[in-house]
Amino acid sequence: MALLAFFVALLPALVVTQDLGVPLSWREFSNSRLLAERISIAQDAINTILPQLDMSDASFNGIGYWQAGNVFSAMANFDHLAGSTTYETQVVNGITTAFNLYADFDQFGSTMMRCGGQQRHTMAIEHTETKASCPWLLQLGTIVVSVADASSGSQPNKDFTIAGTCFGESMAGGVFWRPTSDDTTINSITTGLYMTLSAFLAEITGDTTYTNAAILSAQWIENLQINAGGIVLDTVDGASCVRSPDTWLFTYNSGKYLEGLSVLKDVTGNTAWTTLMTDIAAAAIKTSAWEGTNGIITEGASPTENNDDVGFKAVFIRGLDEVSVRSSDNSALQILIHSYNDVQYNALLELAENGSSYSSSWPGPPQAFTTWGQLAALDVMVTALNTNSP
Repeated sequence: MALLAFFVALLPALVVTQDLGVPLSWREFSNSRLLAERISIAQDAINTILPQLDMSDASFNGIGYWQAGNVFSAMANFDHLAGSTTYETQVVNGITTAFNLYADFDQFGSTMMRCGGQQRHTMAIEHTETKASCPWLLQLGTIVVSVADASSGSQPNKDFTIAGTCFGESMAGGVFWRPTSDDTTINSITTGLYMTLSAFLAEITGDTTYTNAAILSAQWIENLQINAGGIVLDTVDGASCVRSPDTWLFTYNSGKYLEGLSVLKDVTGNTAWTTLMTDIAAAAIKTSAWEGTNGIITEGASPTENNDDVGFKAVFIRGLDEVSVRSSDNSALQILIHSYNDVQYNALLELAENGSSYSSSWPGPPQAFTTWGQLAALDVMVTALNTNSP
């Protein structure tokens, strides 16, 4: 018994701590710009995209509808972080117009996520504006795999036998990409959005229904969708358990999961979620899947035409910022995150800048204005207000 007690006491010392050090190979991981200058740079970037806004349908010329939601997110977050109301009217009017035209901000009428869009077309509006404005969340339970669904192998809105387990883990908590009866796709971004929204609503309302929903979806991603390198994977087929190719590694899957975990850890007080969040953040920030040794994100570089990948990294940056805000007890993690954002910030300003517009290729070279390039840069510019000292 004494020997057993010795090994039990030793276990914490054997746990490998995640490396939160800033890689010295990163390009320019700090900046000395004062807050007023950073505000000006961010506002100029937003103002440069605004001429593309068509208020008749709340769209932006040159980008898709889910991408337009990200622009409104950046505008709302700017006001939140700058302590202003500069874009309040445009954000409120734009969102109101969109919801009046399309039920639940769903332009396509076939989307699962009532507070965002569809996979590769997904982003919930920044929580500072709308995190309490999704009371229909509970109705989404019809397209979330419940514990009972996983046990029975059936789901009321699906016309096929669902897999109760995949890879030895329960499918409960996974969220179908689309509500059509024949669509079998369950993916991390849709599940991550559902989980994050549930966690925010749990925090606001104290309702354990939301807490339990967030936990179940967080567990689905934890158990089935994290690779050996700590990166969140994309898709699992809800009928056959076939997984998307292991090369399908996208920033927004990790980014949205990190945002949700940062809220869930606060809602539950469970340090296991804090540990998981920290480990995934460090892995995602340092992976070679979407950046070079210089730390600059290369995903979604598309100088000549828009594609959905362009906006994924914006979701990632915004998710990391939420982690930083909620990690005041972990200065090493906060330093790592602000250093990472500074790498992107300096790259945009020095390698990809053309006046107040930016290329979607953050390592450069600069190019003429594109709406999608500007979209991708906005969250970096806005986040710089928050992750650097005044």
